[in-house]
Amino acid sequence: MPRKPFVPGAALVVAAALAAGLTACTGSSGSDGEEGDAKSGGTSTSSQAAEPGRYQTLPEACGLPARSSLRGMLPGDGQHLSRDEAKKIYDGQPDITYDTDRRVGCRWTRETTAGTRHLSLDIQRVVSYDAAVSDDSKAQGIYDTKALDAKIPSGGNGSPSPVDPSPSATKDTSKDKTEDKGAGAGTTTNSSTGKKEKAPSGSPSGSSDPAADPSADPSADPSAGLSDSTAPRVLDDLGDAAFLNDKLVTADSGVHRDVTVVFRTSNVIVTLTYDQWSTDKTMLPESQELQDKARSLAGELSENLSE
Repeated sequence: MPRKPFVPGAALVVAAALAAGLTACTGSSGSDGEEGDAKSGGTSTSSQAAEPGRYQTLPEACGLPARSSLRGMLPGDGQHLSRDEAKKIYDGQPDITYDTDRRVGCRWTRETTAGTRHLSLDIQRVVSYDAAVSDDSKAQGIYDTKALDAKIPSGGNGSPSPVDPSPSATKDTSKDKTEDKGAGAGTTTNSSTGKKEKAPSGSPSGSSDPAADPSADPSADPSAGLSDSTAPRVLDDLGDAAFLNDKLVTADSGVHRDVTVVFRTSNVIVTLTYDQWSTDKTMLPESQELQDKARSLAGELSENLSE
């Protein structure tokens, strides 16, 4: 067969068309790449993302409190400690955690003839995996849940939680007793039977307030002996948000008071629990002392975390 003649001009046209096609493909690929970078955290996306929290790591929990603070919170009532005993008590026992950049903790215990004191520390670093929610906002939500679970009043310092039962509410719940003004002092009338009954001795009005009657069972009122200044409340001078809870608990082995301070600083939540056990149920642990020491340590921890 005869060959077709070669036309140089046609070859040039084909080459130019191929070059233009390759250029178009290259430009389209570059555009797609830029769009992908933006979705994965480019300049346009990062400007809309929520701010990260201040803290990216956590300190070693057992070494955070000062040794002098631990001595004050774990007194020995004159008991002499050897070097090894002191090291065991004040070095603390670290909590077992799987990620020390997200959560750390430590516990201290000291037993004496007057009772046992426990101190525990839990530090949590909160990270939000939602680009629209900051780490601080996520931490505040967790803090709010803790305050709600503890039934802390939202009105600030002063009044105890409205859900805490008063002595009058927990006394004689099976019988509706009202004071019989015409029967004289110390006499009550049982509305279910109509019979007059004599009020308990030592309490003219039949009150079971443990503060007024030292022999009363403290379990009748978990907030027994708490004043407005020591009742569970919000703390306004600690971190970004804080509250204090105080509970008196009785058990077969004795009575103990648990004081808990929870505070948030940026995306870190600190929970400090300090309690004292007494085998003598008539010797109630003092609320004011435990609260003062717990708040003092919480302030120290807040300052150390801010450094």
